[in-house]
Amino acid sequence: MIEVLFLALALSMDAFAVSIGLGAKCKASPVRLALMAGAYFGVFQALMPLLGVLGGISLLGWFEALAPWIAFLLLGIVGGKMIIESFNQASAGDAAAEELPDKLSDTQVISHQIMLVLAVATSIDALAAGVALPLIDFNPLLACLLIGVTTWLFSCLGVFVGVKSGTLLGRRAELLGGVVLILIGFKILLT
Repeated sequence: MIEVLFLALALSMDAFAVSIGLGAKCKASPVRLALMAGAYFGVFQALMPLLGVLGGISLLGWFEALAPWIAFLLLGIVGGKMIIESFNQASAGDAAAEELPDKLSDTQVISHQIMLVLAVATSIDALAAGVALPLIDFNPLLACLLIGVTTWLFSCLGVFVGVKSGTLLGRRAELLGGVVLILIGFKILLT
């Protein structure tokens, strides 16, 4: 169960970072924005690993002896990408802010189209991580639900953090998430 909690936290860090960027850029209606970000990011972060599980079960069945190595490789790639992005000039939160119009008035809100694009973009990594879920001794459906709820919570929180502090914390969240994914990959490899 602890691996699933850490996986949920790690996967939610991209959405958390983007939510911080959204909150920093659009300070109008932060409660509405927080609920909207939580809903979009939470649903997509729950669905993508589920798709990964479904694809991974058939893939890992073919390569059963290599399954731990495949999971390690996928989690290592996703975690490494998150770590590299945390050191880049533009973090995910900054990228989210760039998707928005340059000048948002206090009455403008984020459109559903922008939220959909951001939700898909931040959940692609969860698809790859979902392939590793069958190797963790936990019900994959419950794991996906936990990932979605965790992402919902962190996305809502991220908007409020962004409203108050800007995007700096988003980079640190991505770094932490990447390290945790790599550690989970090592644990799968060693068990």
